[in-house]
Amino acid sequence: MTARALAWADAASDAAGRVAAVLVVVLVALVFALVLARYGAGIGSVAAQEAVLWLHSALFLLGLCFALRHDAHVRVDVFSQRWSPRRRAWVEFGASLCLLLPFCVFIVAVSWDYVAASWSLREGSRDPGGLPGWYLLKALIPVSALLLALQGLAGTVRAWARATAPTADA
Repeated sequence: MTARALAWADAASDAAGRVAAVLVVVLVALVFALVLARYGAGIGSVAAQEAVLWLHSALFLLGLCFALRHDAHVRVDVFSQRWSPRRRAWVEFGASLCLLLPFCVFIVAVSWDYVAASWSLREGSRDPGGLPGWYLLKALIPVSALLLALQGLAGTVRAWARATAPTADA
């Protein structure tokens, strides 16, 4: 992977993260409005409640690659805190290659038919007054896995470079 491809992977993850950040603001505003409407005016909306679900799902799915890019995922460093940078890089390389990337491939493979069926039906909400276009939200599942795989591949290449660098700590 060239430096240009790595930069492109990072840019895609950062763009997904910016979209997720906007969705967080919209989600908080919508939940606030729903609470005011329900308890202040005694009214509710199935579509607005489903929109909360959509927003939460979308920001989670789009935020995965962003979190990986910025090393913001949960990591337990009980053992690795004592390791050299080279050893940590080897473990990161191996874990990405053996766990993260196969997981992403699995998610795409498992979700493909599910999403395709939803698109073919132009699936909408089952609830009266719900949102149409559930297939659009479901399409984010394989998109998210592909973005995560792209960022994971970039991280794997970087880990390889750190692990095999001649100046890295032994």
